[in-house]
Amino acid sequence: MTVHGFRPAERLVDLANAVRVSPEVSRDSLAGLLVRHGERPEDVTTRAFTAEDADALRAAVVRMTGVLTETDTDRAARTLNTLLEECGARPRLSRHDGHAWHLHVDRGDDAGWADWLLASGAMALARLLSEHGRITWGECASPRCSTLFLDNGPGSARRYCSGTCASRERVAAHRRRKRSGTAGPG
Repeated sequence: MTVHGFRPAERLVDLANAVRVSPEVSRDSLAGLLVRHGERPEDVTTRAFTAEDADALRAAVVRMTGVLTETDTDRAARTLNTLLEECGARPRLSRHDGHAWHLHVDRGDDAGWADWLLASGAMALARLLSEHGRITWGECASPRCSTLFLDNGPGSARRYCSGTCASRERVAAHRRRKRSGTAGPG
């Protein structure tokens, strides 16, 4: 799936899910994921995105996963503020390497991959939190799934990563109630 434009929250969630599935996800897999999220292939060659860069990026993703699994809005906000401060995040518009104007919040165009991810991920989540007044991301509530997701829609907070997980859990709950004799009509 190609994502048009820069969507740092979606990129962060995809990276976090990849690292959760495989903590030592390869440099090449990370590079491919970055390209799917708008990075140019020439910016993630083995020379431009080294094995050391991949190690640092994986560590930054693990750190950001702590925010993505946080359920308390105040703690999430404090953590995001800390990350933004640590990264020296000062918003600026950047147009480099043929990309359209887009927002950067890292130390500069020469910031490392980990710094870039921490700053852009923290800024993206901070924007979502401020726009919605609550955490709009999470970990699937299904005990059989640990997929992280974004919830940008209106209405009550989402609990499951997909309709499939939500349906599976509703059916399982119905079957438990039926076995215990507390199932309602239908």
